[in-house]
Amino acid sequence: MFRAPAAPAARTAAASQLTLADVTKRYPHHVVLDRVSLSVRPGEKAGVVGDNGSGKSTLLRLLAGVERPDNGTVTVVAPGGVGHLAQTLDLPDSARVGDAVDLALAELRALERRIQAAGARLDEREPSSYEEYAALVEEFEARGGHGADRRVDITLRHLGEHTGLDRARRLGTLSGGQRSRLALAATLAAAPELLLLDEPTNDLDDEAVAWLEERLRAHRGTLVAVTHDRTFLDRVTDTILEVDHETRSVRRYGNGYAGHLTAKAAERARREREYEEWRAEVARRSRLADSHIGRLDAIPRKAPAAFSGAGAFRARSRAHGAMSRIRDARERLARLAANPAPRPSEPLRFTAAIAGTADRAVELADVRVPGRLALASLHVPAGGRLLVTGPNGAGKSTLLRVLAGELAPEPGATVRRPARVGLLRQVEEPLSRLDGTRSVLAAFGADRADELLALGLFRERDLVRPVRDLSTGQRRRLALARLVSEPYDLLLLDEPTNHLAPSLVEDLEAALATCPGTVVVVSHDRKLRSAFPGPTLRLG
Repeated sequence: MFRAPAAPAARTAAASQLTLADVTKRYPHHVVLDRVSLSVRPGEKAGVVGDNGSGKSTLLRLLAGVERPDNGTVTVVAPGGVGHLAQTLDLPDSARVGDAVDLALAELRALERRIQAAGARLDEREPSSYEEYAALVEEFEARGGHGADRRVDITLRHLGEHTGLDRARRLGTLSGGQRSRLALAATLAAAPELLLLDEPTNDLDDEAVAWLEERLRAHRGTLVAVTHDRTFLDRVTDTILEVDHETRSVRRYGNGYAGHLTAKAAERARREREYEEWRAEVARRSRLADSHIGRLDAIPRKAPAAFSGAGAFRARSRAHGAMSRIRDARERLARLAANPAPRPSEPLRFTAAIAGTADRAVELADVRVPGRLALASLHVPAGGRLLVTGPNGAGKSTLLRVLAGELAPEPGATVRRPARVGLLRQVEEPLSRLDGTRSVLAAFGADRADELLALGLFRERDLVRPVRDLSTGQRRRLALARLVSEPYDLLLLDEPTNHLAPSLVEDLEAALATCPGTVVVVSHDRKLRSAFPGPTLRLG
C-alpha cells in the first residue's frame, strides 16, 4: 500500500517521514525489489546507486507514489510537498513548455485553486473560514508560490538554457537536453520539501552541475537522488542506498560516497577471508579423511590363526573407530561442499601481452570526416594515455571509430595504429536476431565459463540468459568482459563509465591504471577526468 503525503501544513522536519516496510515490487516477468525495508531521515541527502535495470528508478517512483508496491507499505509524509524528476518527461511532443511547467508545479497550482475556493467561502460569521484561508496562504508563501514561474526561468539560465524557453513552444521542438533541463528547473522551482531526482546531472555541463550541487547542498529538506555521477555523490550526499540487482535488496551505507567505498572494500576483504577459511577447512577435512583411511588400511582385516579371540576383537574395535572417523570427516566435507563460501571475483585486469613498442604508437594526420571531424595531427606514444573531451557533436566518437578502423576518413589522411584494437562503444550496435538469441556464455565464449565468472560481472545463473534479455547495464558488462579478457594493444573507450554502478567504475579505473597498452578515453565523468594520468585533447 502507499500512504500519500499529508495535507499541506506548516513545515516541520519532525512531521516528515519516508519509509519502506517489507516492500516487494513485481513486473510481469521479474521481481525488482523483494521485501525491502528502509528509511530516510528528515533533511537527509541520499544517493541511490546500482547497475542499470537494478530498480533504482522503480524505487524513486514508489517514493513518489507514481507506482504502488505489490506487498508492503510505502509511507511518505512531506508537509512541504514532493517534487519528482523522472528521467523522461511524461508528456507528448504536442504538449507545450507551459504544460511541463504546470506539471512540475502541480502542487502549487492546486494550492492556488484551494486558496481561491477558500476565499470565495469567507464568511464573517464563521471565523474558521478565515483561519483556513490564512493557513493556505501561509503555506503558499512559505513555498514561494508567487515567484515559482519566475524561478523556473532563473533556474533554466543557471542550467545553461541562456535564452529561456517560450511557454507556448511545443516540446517536440526541444532537444533531449533542453527537455531534461526544463523538467529539472521546474522541479527545483516548485521548492518542495522532498526532492526525488532521477539522474539530475544528465545533459548538464560542468558549470551547471556545480551550480546544481550548491543548490542541493543548501536544500533544507530531504533529497533522494539516483545518479551515476560519483563527484555529485561525493559532494552532495551523506548516505548511499545501493540497489542490488542480484538480491533485489537495498543496502544502506553512511558517511557519504567515501563511506560507501570504504564499506565495499571491507565487504570484499571479508568475502576473501571467508573463502580462504572455507578452502582451508575443506583441505583440513580431506586430510583427516585420508589419514583415517590410511589407519584403517593398516589394521588387519582378519586376525592370524594363532591370535586369541580377544585380539581379533581389538582389531575389529579399532576398525570400527576408524570407520566412524572417516564417516564423520566425509559428512563434514559433504556439508562444506553443499554450502561453499562464494568465490570472490578477481580484480579487473586488461590482459594485453605486449612484446615491443615500435608498432604500438598512434599517429593521425590530415583526418577529415565531412561534417563530423577535422583533425590536423595526433600522436599518442606506445603505452600512452589520451583523454578526449568536448561538447556533444564535436566528433569524439567519430575519432574513436577512425582509430578503430570502422570509419574511413577522406583520402589523403594518415592513420597509423596497432594491429590489435579494442573498442568499447558509447552505444552498443543493435542486436541481430542471432546475437540476441545467443546466451551470455555463447556470446563471450562457450568454453570460457570459469574465466567469465572469475571477473565477477555475472553470476552463474546469468550465463544461460539470452543477450536480448539483458538490461543496458548488463550488456555493458558483457562488452567490458570481452574487452578485458582479450590482449589488445590499443584500447578505445567511449564513455566507459556509462550504465555501470560506481563500485564497478572504481574497479575499471584501477584496471586502466595497470593496463600496459595504449589507451584513448572519451568521457564526461568528472571524477575520471580529474584523475586522468595523460594529456587531454579537446574537440569542438
